[in-house]
Amino acid sequence: MDAQRLRPINTEPLLGHPKYMKVADLNRGAFGFVQLAKDLETGEQVAIKFIERGDKISKYVEREIMNHKQLRHPHIVELREVFLTPEYLAIAMEYATDGDMFQLVVRRRGLLEKDARWYFQQLIIAVDYCHRMGVANRDIKLENTLLEGTTRPIIKICDFGYSKHEVYNSAPGSRVGTPAYLAPEVILTTKGKTYNAKVADVWACGVMLYVMLAAAYPFGRPEDEQIKPSARMHVMLQRILNVQYALPAHAVVTPECRDLLAQILVADPERRISLSEVQRHPWYLKDLPDGVADMNDRLLADPSSHRSSATQSLEETLRIVREAMVRPQTAVLQQPLDFDNDDTLDSFIGDHGTYDEDIPYLNDDMLPFLSSRELQQHDF
Repeated sequence: MDAQRLRPINTEPLLGHPKYMKVADLNRGAFGFVQLAKDLETGEQVAIKFIERGDKISKYVEREIMNHKQLRHPHIVELREVFLTPEYLAIAMEYATDGDMFQLVVRRRGLLEKDARWYFQQLIIAVDYCHRMGVANRDIKLENTLLEGTTRPIIKICDFGYSKHEVYNSAPGSRVGTPAYLAPEVILTTKGKTYNAKVADVWACGVMLYVMLAAAYPFGRPEDEQIKPSARMHVMLQRILNVQYALPAHAVVTPECRDLLAQILVADPERRISLSEVQRHPWYLKDLPDGVADMNDRLLADPSSHRSSATQSLEETLRIVREAMVRPQTAVLQQPLDFDNDDTLDSFIGDHGTYDEDIPYLNDDMLPFLSSRELQQHDF
């Protein structure tokens, strides 16, 4: 048996834990695993991600955690705390109970324009807050947008694995993200070049809006299913570079919404509409709930105005993450976990030494691309 594939045998790290009790397994991948747990102090449910201590706790994991930890917003999944078990770094996060936007769009075969606007308004508010906090997400997509509530759900952005802070991290310069959402400037970047990741985030928001309305990706076509995956990827990226998209006939979309999409999906980042301009667009402003327009101003002026269950300081979080980078000598390696093949960003961080500054990253197998037909027919 390959020793490099061995993992700690303990897959129940919460047994006997003084604060958290396992409720269920949620997900498993090469990065580690996620469990649903109950906070014994508050009774709340949390999602806890476990990553093996040692080499898998890279500087990229540290970056993800630290960028995420500083963000406290109603539309961002809260990172409550990190803690150590003998084998794992554990990351306790707010648990969103009602799935994600991808599932919602597939289930409804696309959203009515008024519903798409409701979710898009929330998305823009969340991304604007991140940017004003100095963080560009770089992987905005339906699957990374969770839902809370069933009548009129609230969205929560959940993944900051590709994020960059404009002060504490190096300037963005690599092709990272999900191919169907990549902005042209990200595709065209080469070693030594940089791009404005915040402007690239705006493009991804436009792709999300299109998918919500059309139940299909703007730069994919049903006929692409007939060609090889590598060629399919090339064709899709070429369409992105040329901004070749059209809304399908079944999507009932007003001229105002089409105008906003046309201003977002612009190849030249210098000419693309900004987030502040999006928030002044007539389509965006329609039916905007009271208090939303200045929500971020209030949160930035008084962060305590958002009720938070997170009490761990950034300094303590960083100390624990750094400690997790060293594997304890007492860890017992006996057998591999039964990993599935649904690799995610986290698995890439865990299995490779770097994924950002030096290695252009576009992988159709690791970051799934569904054709329009597959997206519409997928059954949840």
